[in-house]
Parts: sequence; structure tokens; C-alpha cells
Amino acid sequence: MKLSVSIIFLFISSVGLCQNDLDEVLKKYNRGSIPYISVNETRMLQLQEKVIVLDAREREEFEVSHLPLAHYVGYNEFSGDSISLMIPDKDRSIVVYCSIGIRSEKIAEKLKKMGYQNVRNLYGGIFEWSHKELPLIDNLGQDTDRVHTYSKEWAPFLKKGSKVN
Repeated sequence: MKLSVSIIFLFISSVGLCQNDLDEVLKKYNRGSIPYISVNETRMLQLQEKVIVLDAREREEFEVSHLPLAHYVGYNEFSGDSISLMIPDKDRSIVVYCSIGIRSEKIAEKLKKMGYQNVRNLYGGIFEWSHKELPLIDNLGQDTDRVHTYSKEWAPFLKKGSKVN
């Protein structure tokens, strides 16, 4: 009896974790200092070549998959000097993303401090992009549905796509 109650508790706990509202997680970890942009709006701007998309995840995550035309800037490896060379126009529209939108807010804040005026955070990050079944590519430029989950804590938020950790 104790074993079955424990199994039921674990199941309910894991289901609850999967159903956590992304809004609540983002409110918990983010300051709201950078405005969000939806994946659909980002994709539209990207196709019109009106935005530069920056990936604020680690190299290993980027190599598994990333948004087409995204530029790797990293989180721990982020370099303001590299950004200044890549994007000299401080008024250029920039979207920063990570797994779900937490690390990207921190990188976007750094960009704002550097003087960039039009910086937004991709709501839900690459996970939300995957949920909308928008294209992802791997380090060879090939289409993929694989997404690095970053951590066990964030993995339940990826509902569509092949999880890689």
C-alpha cells in the first residue's frame, strides 16, 4: 500500500511540474526589464530580415539545435566586444533567446547597458519555438527536432521535440 501511494504521489508531482505555467516561472526568475516578443512575431521579422536573433545558451545547446539565422553569443562566454563588432547599429532590432527566457533576459540587459535600444526577449525561448513547430537547425545546418533541455528542472517545459540533455 505504501509503495502504491508513493508512486501515485510521484506521478502527481511530476504531472504538476509539467503543467507549471511558464508565466509563473518567468515571473519568478525574471525582472521584466526586457519586453517579450512572441515566436510568431520573431519568425515574421526574421523572414523579413528586420531582426538579428541572438542565442544566449551555451555552445553545447546551440550545436544540438538553434533558430535558423541565429548568432551564437553564449551566456558564460558572452562578449560585449564581439557584439559591438557584429552589430554596430545600436538601433538595430535584436531578439535574444535561450531555453525558456531567463538567461536571455540577463544577456538582453547587458545589451541595453551597452546602448542597444531595441532589444527583446523571446517569450518561452527555443522551447516555445519548438512547440509552434517552427524550423530548427543543428550545427551542420540540417533540419532537426532535437532540443537541448539545459537542465532537469527545465526539461518538463519542452512538450514538443526530441529532448537532449
